[in-house]
Amino acid sequence: MDFPDDLPIGQRIRLLRESRGMTRETLAHLCGRGPDWLKKIESGERPLRSHPLILALAAALQLRDASVITGTGDIAVPVQLGRLHHPKMPAVWHAVMDRRLTLGPSVVPVDVPGLQGRIDQTWTLWHSSATNRSEVLALLPRLILDAEQAVRGTRGAERRAARVALSDVYRLTGQATAYIAPAEMAWVVADRALAAAQDADAPAAIAAAAWNMGNILRETSYPEEALRVVTEAAELLRPHLETAPDDWRGIYGALQLHAAVTAARDGRSGEAWRFWGAGNQVAKGLPAAYVHPSTVFGRANVDFHEISVAVDLATAGRALSAADEIDPDVMPSVERRARLWVEIARGHLQRGDHTAALHVMQKAQRIGAETVAFTPAALTAVTDLWQRAPRALRGEAAQLAEKVGLREAG
Repeated sequence: MDFPDDLPIGQRIRLLRESRGMTRETLAHLCGRGPDWLKKIESGERPLRSHPLILALAAALQLRDASVITGTGDIAVPVQLGRLHHPKMPAVWHAVMDRRLTLGPSVVPVDVPGLQGRIDQTWTLWHSSATNRSEVLALLPRLILDAEQAVRGTRGAERRAARVALSDVYRLTGQATAYIAPAEMAWVVADRALAAAQDADAPAAIAAAAWNMGNILRETSYPEEALRVVTEAAELLRPHLETAPDDWRGIYGALQLHAAVTAARDGRSGEAWRFWGAGNQVAKGLPAAYVHPSTVFGRANVDFHEISVAVDLATAGRALSAADEIDPDVMPSVERRARLWVEIARGHLQRGDHTAALHVMQKAQRIGAETVAFTPAALTAVTDLWQRAPRALRGEAAQLAEKVGLREAG
């Protein structure tokens, strides 16, 4: 946007926020502040002199140059784009970004099967805990270090297994740091997961890492590239499906569902339902109780994705009809169940039913507190409810906003 040189900082922030369709509550939350603080900034009642806060606002507004806010003319102020704040993120950042260069094998022996067991247990934790992000983030720095050492300290078949484990660790890191990792770290993690899997020459690991890379591409507004990555990975697995283990078919199905959501968010209805149908066919060929250990692909997740695709295509009627036919409790992943209720709430909001949406979002928050607190779609839904819920329910909506960190206590 082009602003007059003498336009105050507060008015610049307000115009930028409104041009992006952001509420004051959402922008303030992304900066770790309350809406009253931002209101005073925008009105000019409070001066904005803190350079870190200026950069935080610029990042939240997706600006690459903070001088758009400060009005410093031709003097560029580069912005490191980050996401939502989590107190355990710095330790994970250090483990990923401060990797030391070494020569020769690691001097610290690592039990590779034991390491893989720990990684598998952490994936289980991710899917089973209501505070999954905090618990998994606490474990990741040690897992990353041990996995890197395992690759350096092994040879032959054992090194191949260590590389698969390393890929799994970085996939888990990508999942646990979604929406909170700065963009550069998200890309590093996704690339390392894919590179380790390719070095191991392990097709299922490559496909799983591609699924993770697709997440990063989609969330950073590269839908075409996301579709290309996941469809190429699916083609890599396709020749092996008839004789492949269930988990190979599980990741193949997960790639189809990923493509379905990516196409739906890009408004491509025909492609979205074609990909979803392909995933549905995969689920039909797997045991009824099958669940992929990291992507949780299976019968329940296919049914959940029908709702997600329908909501992303703004066909709330189909989404809510599908929701009426499923039993959420058959899904073993707490994280995925919470996300399901968020999708159902979005469907109710599309139809203007704020009462139903509030009830459903409260349920999502009870099931997966951190899933709601660290998922932008969920925060947007809570903000919408806080602003537009019926008068009789505004107190409950405000309480929900407080629980997820959008509103300051009291």
